[in-house]
Amino acid sequence: MKNLVVLTGAGISAESGLKTFRDSDGLWEGYNIEDVATPQAWQRNPELVQNFYNMRRKAVLEAKPNVAHYALARLEEKFNVTIITQNIDDLHERAGSNNVLHLHGIITRSQSDKDAALTYPIEGWELKMGEVCELGSQLRAHVVWFGEDVPMIEKAIPLCTDADLFILTGTSLAVYPAAGLIHYASPVIKKYIIDPKIPSNRLTNVVNINAKASIGIPRLVDELMN
Repeated sequence: MKNLVVLTGAGISAESGLKTFRDSDGLWEGYNIEDVATPQAWQRNPELVQNFYNMRRKAVLEAKPNVAHYALARLEEKFNVTIITQNIDDLHERAGSNNVLHLHGIITRSQSDKDAALTYPIEGWELKMGEVCELGSQLRAHVVWFGEDVPMIEKAIPLCTDADLFILTGTSLAVYPAAGLIHYASPVIKKYIIDPKIPSNRLTNVVNINAKASIGIPRLVDELMN
């Protein structure tokens, strides 16, 4: 089987009703990113940050995968598929994808605020202040905040290097280091970019599909499966 790598961003989740901060001048559901998505915000007001991610988690659990998520899952019938996602939701998994690498964490898990490697499943949508890890440290959302390292990038790079096909969808290629992953793909392999606004790039062997994920991905999947 050929190795197929898919890099997904917020655009694919937005079609399931999950809003992104880049849709509204740096605000995420009415909050400044600096107030809810940085280590400094957690230090200043952990209750606010915890409640913010509780609301995001609730929204994720209420959301449903869309046709783009389901279409990507179909690719596993013919390819060795790895989905590398910048998204913190679990919609790819719920649609049936079996090999998903979350660059920025996943909101349905918690982590120790002392050791990010200690993660735990969350029952339901609410993570409360006072819930602690095995080290006795407060649990927070398992999400990479601005200013924190992205440890999963080291696992993602060789996957991109070994790809035989590459699909990019739902991302503006503006958030690094994730945006740099496509440049690790071999210049000789075919790369598909699916987005209503194709991000500027200097890539070779690119097929641009000017459409939102729910339209462009099923179309491309049908083509690749034949």
